[in-house]
Amino acid sequence: MSIDSQLYGVDLFGQPLNPVATSPIAQKFLIPPFTVLNAREGDWQERKRAWLGLGIESEEGRQAQQAVGSLLKAMNDYDKKDNREGGREETTTSVFDPVICELSYRWFTATGWQIVDPFAGGSVRGIVASCLGRKYWGGELRGEQVDANREQAGRICTHNPPAWVQGDSSVTLDDAPAADFVFSCPPYGDLEVYSDDPQDLSAMDWPAFLVAYRAIIAKACGKLRQDRFACFVVGDFRDKRGNYRNFVSETIRAFLDAGLHLYNEAILVTSVGSACMRVTKQFNAGRKFAKTHQNVLVFVKGDGKRAAQAIDREDQQL
Repeated sequence: MSIDSQLYGVDLFGQPLNPVATSPIAQKFLIPPFTVLNAREGDWQERKRAWLGLGIESEEGRQAQQAVGSLLKAMNDYDKKDNREGGREETTTSVFDPVICELSYRWFTATGWQIVDPFAGGSVRGIVASCLGRKYWGGELRGEQVDANREQAGRICTHNPPAWVQGDSSVTLDDAPAADFVFSCPPYGDLEVYSDDPQDLSAMDWPAFLVAYRAIIAKACGKLRQDRFACFVVGDFRDKRGNYRNFVSETIRAFLDAGLHLYNEAILVTSVGSACMRVTKQFNAGRKFAKTHQNVLVFVKGDGKRAAQAIDREDQQL
């Protein structure tokens, strides 16, 4: 059974899945490509359940962060900071949403194209790429995460396995393949600490984080072919005083300085999760809104029209 037939037919447990085709636009694009993408809607949630039904468990490999105390830190700071969603579930261990991943691949790449992900983290982006016939290279600092990703992909991706490379992406990107699409969800400063490795961006102070972050974006963009797209799913987050870091703007500036153009932006409406429990306390204490959205930033290297034509041309040849 193909991935699409499984996603549109029944899941691994034999439960029926209806196609996401509630309108002519949805029939063409899966989800309408508007500037507001609502992950709470039934079609989105149904598609997400289909992906998770394949056995994706992106939280595997994250246990080490508890050993360095970041889980306790996250619990203690919960009311001081907006929880990172980044296309991710609002849990103590973040998991990337496979639907925004699928949409990004279907909308901005062609089958067989190479995806480069400099902040790989869990398994979702690699497994979705493999299932959709794309090639995937992901840079990930932590060896236990790479091992968990590979083990999980071995169960799901019988053909075209994704590749995860352990190490600092500022170094490993030197040997990464030429990219047709740069796609990632970066760490949000120290909001979610993944390890105590000094090379880990999440373990750095903010000025050092920005230097390393910008350098990795520049190197990833250097791998991107001309007339191709890049996409980062990001969201702003607060410093210890409760003020926003301006992370979205810092990301845009890093891509612009790397020679790309800001081409699309969308708001990803995410699940409310525990925000309904936090909002009263944090709003009364400091007039802080409960954050329930992320920013989807799409950039282009070269000309956007030629980049779109290249996708259509490749798809028509299949």
